[in-house]
Amino acid sequence: MYTTQKDELLARMEKAARTATTFFLWPNGDAPGAQPSRVTLTLESDHTGNSAWDRAVTGIRAPQVTVYQPERPNGVGILVTPGGSYKRVVLDKEGTALAPDFTARGYTLFVMTYRLPGDGHVEGANAPLADVQRAMRTIRSQAAQWGLQPDKLGVLGFSSGGHVAASLGTRFAEPASSPLDAVDELSARPDFMALVYPVISMDSEFGHPGSRHELIGDAPDAERRAHYSLEKRVDDDTPPTFILHAVDDPAVKVENSLALFNALRAHRVPVEIHLFEQGLHGFGIRDTLGLPVEVWPQLMMNWIATKV
Repeated sequence: MYTTQKDELLARMEKAARTATTFFLWPNGDAPGAQPSRVTLTLESDHTGNSAWDRAVTGIRAPQVTVYQPERPNGVGILVTPGGSYKRVVLDKEGTALAPDFTARGYTLFVMTYRLPGDGHVEGANAPLADVQRAMRTIRSQAAQWGLQPDKLGVLGFSSGGHVAASLGTRFAEPASSPLDAVDELSARPDFMALVYPVISMDSEFGHPGSRHELIGDAPDAERRAHYSLEKRVDDDTPPTFILHAVDDPAVKVENSLALFNALRAHRVPVEIHLFEQGLHGFGIRDTLGLPVEVWPQLMMNWIATKV
């Protein structure tokens, strides 16, 4: 039963990928801040498994966005930031795999790659934020092209990609790169954010050590640690938020989601949280089969429908 369901999902992913389109995020391909970086784009074809849909990439200089369009758009766009511990970006497990379920409900997905903080870009730890800000502004500037409403655009992030997404939700107005053109004059604020087993805090007790190391090093001062601890960056303008986490997550502790939930509640930001006993880490959609957490895409989409 499990094998059959998994094979069916892989077949649906392949079908979704055949009609997807991809564009470079920055006008000249490479991000302006990538100039001093010496990394080279590298595809890891079997990073999350042994199928054709287990890809990840490292050495990102020219972020890309892959668009999965539904047959009947509902006017809502979702920018997806996959995880990878800030060492890589997973393309399929937390990207392509989402397309069949979400496009069936009318959502347009924009799955992006983003530059990594340890790769020597001008923006350093802010390189992922610069890219995700640019992505949201680009989608907003071209919303009509995809049948979307510019005030119905959200962000969905997983693991370290959850930190990227939550950075956009809490730091959308913070300059992360120099303005380039008219696109950068638009708001980067998402209208909602959804976070799945997200890295949130740089706290030494429950923060994710690997992501913290890549983002701010092993000995950040208190000010730098607080700056990138997103539970401390919530304010009254933070968008409505959906949070999902497995309590048995051995990699990114559930306390990350709880800290953000409490901060959102303190600022009276609308928030919904779902905690599941089982799921471990990095389950995406494919690794939820047979578990109660399998219902999470429906829970999330039902919630989004109440916010836009």
